[in-house]
Amino acid sequence: MITQLLLKGVTIGFSIAAPVGPIGLLCIRRAIADGVRAGFICGLGAASADAAYALVGGFAMTAVARWLVAEKPWFGLLGGLFLVYLGVRTITARDDNQAATPACGALSAYSSTLLLTLANPMTIMSFAAVFAGLGLAEAANYSAAAVLVGGVFAGSALWWLLLCAVAARARRRIGTAMMRTINRVCGAIIAAFGCYAIAAGLFAIA
Repeated sequence: MITQLLLKGVTIGFSIAAPVGPIGLLCIRRAIADGVRAGFICGLGAASADAAYALVGGFAMTAVARWLVAEKPWFGLLGGLFLVYLGVRTITARDDNQAATPACGALSAYSSTLLLTLANPMTIMSFAAVFAGLGLAEAANYSAAAVLVGGVFAGSALWWLLLCAVAARARRRIGTAMMRTINRVCGAIIAAFGCYAIAAGLFAIA
């Protein structure tokens, strides 16, 4: 039973993390610029947020879930502003690809993706729908919740590790000019995601 729940959690976490969006671009760019470790730390922030929302969405925290979903426009607005900021920072980032990730840089990478993923409360609905479809929410208890949420974190982290490992393989083949192009393209796309999130948030609030 525990093994089955763990495997289900890993599958759910991997599947929900897999679609590449602004978080994926941040992790890919980080892995290329600073190595697989830096990219993976970046991804762990998203995995932590996925695990937190899995807990809220799947296990008897309906009041918290409703509040988060109701405040989604404000979360989206703040997340969009943060994405625009990160996009501009990425565009103007250094062009070399030499590793330089001190402890403060690792904390910044982790916290940025954690906050950005938490800024999308609709992730709760994804987990709630998946858990309900698998019949997990009704039968859950505290021990089962811990195992399943742990599996979600592990599955999400596994996806980020694989993604960053693939991105980092190309690191030695990328020169300064190519790194500059990657920074600009990734930064522009991330900023575009941010602008869209801001527009959607303002429309919903109005």
